[in-house]
Amino acid sequence: MTSVPDRIAAELEKEILEQRLDSGARYALRTELIERYGVSANAMNEALRILRERGVVVVKPGVQGGVFIAQPPPQVRLGVIDLWFRGLLVDAVDLFEARSLLEDGFAEVAAERATPEDARDLGWALEELRDRRDDPRLYLEANMRLHAVIARAARVPVLAAMYESIVTLLRGALVRAEFAVADPSEALDHNIEVHARLIKAITSGDRELLAAAITDHRTDLVRLTEPSRSPGRPGSPPAAR
Repeated sequence: MTSVPDRIAAELEKEILEQRLDSGARYALRTELIERYGVSANAMNEALRILRERGVVVVKPGVQGGVFIAQPPPQVRLGVIDLWFRGLLVDAVDLFEARSLLEDGFAEVAAERATPEDARDLGWALEELRDRRDDPRLYLEANMRLHAVIARAARVPVLAAMYESIVTLLRGALVRAEFAVADPSEALDHNIEVHARLIKAITSGDRELLAAAITDHRTDLVRLTEPSRSPGRPGSPPAAR
C-alpha cells in the first residue's frame, strides 16, 4: 500500500513535470503544501525528502526559503511525444542515437533472414502499434516491441542483447510521457504508415523499398532535445523512432 508521503511526492512530481518550471524557480512554501494536502509537517517533510533524493526539488530554509525546482530531468522529444527520464547515468540522447543505429542495421539484415514466423510476429506488432495510439507511453512501448521483433528476425544475438539493454535502460528511467501537441493523429498515422512500409520491405526482401523506408523512418519523428542540448546543436542525432 502506498504511504501518504509517497503519494504526495508522486503527485507533486507529476505537477512539476507538467508545469515545466525552470531550474531554480520557486515552487511553493512548505507551509502552503502542508495546508494544501491537510497533512502533518512530518508527512510533508518526508514527501519533500523523497523529491530531494530524486533530484526534483531543493528545500531552502529562512525568510526567502521554500521549495524550489531542482535541475529538471532530461527531456527528449520523439516527434509528437515528449519523454522525461530520471536516474540515467548516460545521456538519454546518446541512448536513442545508439538505438536508432542498431535499428537501421537490424532492418537491413532482417530483410535477408526473416522467416514466415517473423512476418507473422511483425504483423502482430504493427497491429499493437495501431491499437496503442491513444496513449503516448503505451505507443512508445509498442514501438520498442516492434523493433525488438525486427532485431530478433535479424538473428544477431549479441547485437540484439545490446539493443535490449538500451531499451531496458530507457524503459526503467522513463518517468513521464505525453503528446507534445493537442492532436497527434496525423503524425501518428504517418509514423504507423512508415512502420508498415518498413515491415513490408523486410518481409518481401525488397532492398529498394527498404532503403526508402529506412530513410523515412529516420526523419519521421522529428527531433531529440533535452536541457543539455539545444535542438540545433552540432552532432545531435537524427530523430529516434
